[in-house]
Amino acid sequence: MVVVTGRDFRANTAKYVGVAYQGEDVVVKSRAGSFRIVPVSEDDVVINKRNLSAELRGALMEAKEAMEGKRSLNTLNNLLDELRNSDDQLL
Repeated sequence: MVVVTGRDFRANTAKYVGVAYQGEDVVVKSRAGSFRIVPVSEDDVVINKRNLSAELRGALMEAKEAMEGKRSLNTLNNLLDELRNSDDQLL
């Protein structure tokens, strides 16, 4: 494990990102607290706040339209089938 100050991390970001990429734990200590630097893996989901808000608004609109009888919602089985099919396409 490598423990560095915030100042040292800012001055040598590329170095410590490389260390984290190689699998070593990098901990940055600062006045705000301590933070561990880790690479994002293929299994991680990265979404920004704006996209999440838009997705939630869309889901709420779908639910509202379904309650008003303007649309029918997908069944759980259909959603699971869609997920299975999308996984098959990735392979």
